[in-house]
Amino acid sequence: MSAISLRLPNSIHRRVRDVAKHDGVSINQFISVAVSEKISALEAEDYLDARASRGSMTKFHEILSKAPDVEPAAEDRI
Repeated sequence: MSAISLRLPNSIHRRVRDVAKHDGVSINQFISVAVSEKISALEAEDYLDARASRGSMTKFHEILSKAPDVEPAAEDRI
């Protein structure tokens, strides 16, 4: 495990301390989870971009053309 020194503005530090306390975790654990969530979001975006780049509008329209052209059921309407 690595250690880093992190400088936070006092207002952010107070808020992190309060939220971590409310969640019943240490500030270190709270920050670790927050960083992990951010990395996960960025990696998900990269993954979805890569998947989208392999997509084909032609194949999409082929599959979509197989869907029946009917009105949605009453419970499916917005």
